[in-house]
Amino acid sequence: MSPILKVENLTTVFPTRTGDFVAVDDVSFTLEPGKTLCVVGESGSGKSVTARSILQIVDKPGKITGGRILLDRDGTEVDLAALDPRGRAIRDVRGKDIAMIFQEPMSSLSPIHTIGVQIGEALRIHFGMGKAERRERVIELLRQVEIPNPETAIDRYTFEYSGGMRQRAMIAMALACNPRILIADEPTTALDVTTQAEILDLIGKLQREHGMAVMFITHDMGVVAEIADEVLVMYRGHVKEHGSVEDIFHAPKDPYTKMLIGSVTKLEHRSEALVRTDAAPETVTAPAPLLDVRGLTKTFGELKAVNDVSLTLKDGETLGVVGESGSGKTTMGRCLLRIYDPDAGAIDFRRADGSVVDVATAGKAELKAVRREMRMVFQDPVGSLNPRKTVGQIVAEPLRLAGFGTPKQIDDKVADLMRQVGLPPEWRERFPHALSGGQRQRIGIARAVAVKPRLIIADEATSALDVSLRSQMLDLLVQLQEEMGLSFVFISHDMSVIRYICDRVAVMYRGRVVETGETDQVINRAEHPYTQALLSAIPHPDPNQRRIHDRVRYVPEEA
Repeated sequence: MSPILKVENLTTVFPTRTGDFVAVDDVSFTLEPGKTLCVVGESGSGKSVTARSILQIVDKPGKITGGRILLDRDGTEVDLAALDPRGRAIRDVRGKDIAMIFQEPMSSLSPIHTIGVQIGEALRIHFGMGKAERRERVIELLRQVEIPNPETAIDRYTFEYSGGMRQRAMIAMALACNPRILIADEPTTALDVTTQAEILDLIGKLQREHGMAVMFITHDMGVVAEIADEVLVMYRGHVKEHGSVEDIFHAPKDPYTKMLIGSVTKLEHRSEALVRTDAAPETVTAPAPLLDVRGLTKTFGELKAVNDVSLTLKDGETLGVVGESGSGKTTMGRCLLRIYDPDAGAIDFRRADGSVVDVATAGKAELKAVRREMRMVFQDPVGSLNPRKTVGQIVAEPLRLAGFGTPKQIDDKVADLMRQVGLPPEWRERFPHALSGGQRQRIGIARAVAVKPRLIIADEATSALDVSLRSQMLDLLVQLQEEMGLSFVFISHDMSVIRYICDRVAVMYRGRVVETGETDQVINRAEHPYTQALLSAIPHPDPNQRRIHDRVRYVPEEA
């Protein structure tokens, strides 16, 4: 079968004051009807710029400086790279021949127009469809992407859709004109595993129905193993390796490809450092728990975000809290630190001096003292760091508030903390924007451990990171736990992360804990159907054992 699209020696550069930055360097590949090419690599590898170059939507001042992008249009090859980025010819291709699903549906969808108006726009532009015909087609598209009650959903706004529903609306928009090529740029990165599995299923089903070529951009090798026919591995703008999915996974040639696959297969097992620790004999007398949560409840309006949750945590233990978006994990974590005031329940925390404080009812002074021993690492390494402060000031802040010592002593301590989390101390003068996502998350961890806490609540602390950075960050947390005797409440929607780092796990669904137990028991012998559904939705990093299409679906009893 002849390719629909041929990319030959594509080069895209961004001019800077210090010279040209080459984001895509001499990249070549083809797309065939009905086939999926996965473009994989870490952040900054040039994946998204390659995709945007095809449609000539590279952010200014970036521009294509070399190569050809040949699109087969009814037997005639059109070089998209030679077209005017603002001209009519390329606008006629966008949406009609080649459609794109963007990574972040919230910023890609308009907040002031209904979903129906946004999806119908392409139909009006390319086919001149009238209002009534347009509405009919949009309802059909919403039904195709399995959005419930499409007749009413068409008139809703973006904010009224969940993350998964927004991504479905983006897919409906991309499919409006029956394109022959679909480019999906990290369309599942921000989604939990069950929603991700549904979106992957949906793209696969629509691909089979329409015979589209799919270019799927991701950093998740598990997803690649599940859906790819061919794989293109990129690193710093270059193609490191290109071949069939079987060859890439079972006979990788490039060290970078081997590292990417190793990072994801590593999370298939428990951390080696923890396996060694597990072998140590347990103490005969069981001490009182570090944290004892009983009947915790938090309501927002009519929604019970956390519903009668009870948990315990021992000294030096890591408790995983897992569930989909909307299960109440983050709200529960924030209640533990009294960022949110709980409506009911007790949160007994045993302090270093042996006294027990109920965090739920603690007064201001007592709460301030407790928060030196309980710290939080937030999900978003960008939003949780003050952009106006240097890295040194950010890490020093909890030390300063705790009255740690003189400015010189604080500065020396900040340098030590930065070494501890694997960053050069001389970066103290940098601002957060000058650091990568993984480096920012290390700063967040340094800030959390600065005052030698006993308990850290990590809220999706690795979900925003590439898979290779994810395993590095988890290893860092394990190392810090051993050095400092930390306990963790580790909140995540990723069961592979929970399996790697946690001693015990609590599974949450719609505000309730539906299953708790030792990690090994919950993962290998899950009892609750919801836990089984979560586990079956995890992509498996082996193309010969694809399983998410045969996953277990959880149907709640009340439904």
